[in-house]
Amino acid sequence: MTLIAEYGTILLVLACLFGFFMAWGIGANDVANAMGTSVGSRALTIKQAIFVAIVFEFLGAYLAGGSVTQTIRSGILDASMISPDQMVLGMMAALLAAGTWLLIATTRGWPVSTTHSIIGAVIGFGAVGVSMEAVNWAGVIPIVSSWVISPLLSGTVAFMIFMSVHKLILDTDNPFANAKRYVPFYMFAVGFLVTLLTVTKGLKNVGLNLTNFESFGLAVLVGLLVTAIGIALLTRIKADPEADEKFHFASVEKVFAVLMIFTACAMAFAHGSNDVANAVGPLAAIVGALQSGGEMAEQSIVPGWVLLLGAAGIVVGLATYGYRVIATIGRNITELTPSRGFAAELATAATVVGASGIGLPVSTTHTLVGAVLGVGLARGIGALNLRVIGTIFSSWIITLPAGAGLAIVYFFIFSAIFG
Repeated sequence: MTLIAEYGTILLVLACLFGFFMAWGIGANDVANAMGTSVGSRALTIKQAIFVAIVFEFLGAYLAGGSVTQTIRSGILDASMISPDQMVLGMMAALLAAGTWLLIATTRGWPVSTTHSIIGAVIGFGAVGVSMEAVNWAGVIPIVSSWVISPLLSGTVAFMIFMSVHKLILDTDNPFANAKRYVPFYMFAVGFLVTLLTVTKGLKNVGLNLTNFESFGLAVLVGLLVTAIGIALLTRIKADPEADEKFHFASVEKVFAVLMIFTACAMAFAHGSNDVANAVGPLAAIVGALQSGGEMAEQSIVPGWVLLLGAAGIVVGLATYGYRVIATIGRNITELTPSRGFAAELATAATVVGASGIGLPVSTTHTLVGAVLGVGLARGIGALNLRVIGTIFSSWIITLPAGAGLAIVYFFIFSAIFG
């Protein structure tokens, strides 16, 4: 208890800095999941994408980012075996370690999982800083298995959605007329699925505990609203015969570009509400321990200012460095058009919703990369940049041990400084 009593203010300031740094990393790396396909398909420019993401990521993170978060990230550590001093220094080390790895990955344009970064860091400090018994090793197995399950599931779903676009629209005699006919149904699916995603993964944290029936009803209403707005926008789009001569589906892709704006906004909100917890969860644990004078709690109430700090960090990260990973997701894996980008984003939302429903831990990053791969495969293996894909897969495997190794180093540095 002497550590918290002596250095409480310094530790709080450092924890806030590290929490902001981690949130910056989420913005710089993970937000590309919501925006990469929209930019790569040219439905939005990079500036428009950053503006949309700033607004909707911030709203998602601040309004739905959670009033209560688990102190011990995802039940990975046994709280009873950790002293308050270890908790504060360990969570600080975890935040700094995860933030450092995200910085390294972002400068290289690698889309990595922020969730796996912070979990790896927490495992590292728990195993070495406390004891091997403090880590729930059985909880690590689903995380590792999600490296395969997430991209496989979303890739399959994206492949099926894109093939349905081909069958209903692209491979017909009048693709433009069919696009106007069927795209409203896809719009409904976007509104419905992303509302379910937000309700199940985000809004439950702010005390909006809806029943399954109420959640379903709300999702249907939002889906209908999105469809109505979409139909109104689609009436303004006219066929462009001149552009169609250069690219047969130019007018059709204009219809899908409208759809991509909806998916970009919705995915940004859902992402902000879910992934801000990776930064504010450990920070809330530190704040809780410092403010209570060292009392440990299984759950920590997240103060409004902590959520605000996390939301601001995400926005700054996206605005300063987000373009690097956006380029990898949107342009370097396979060539995207609005119809392909839409299929990838809808598949991502569907996979995350489905996985949340059955309690399967999936990474948004892995899910979206898998979906982009699925869309690319629908056009044949030659449509994929296999070198970039190999680099991405390698960075996923490195993420957990990199986070753990950095956290161990930082934990011993902090222990030496404050010991």
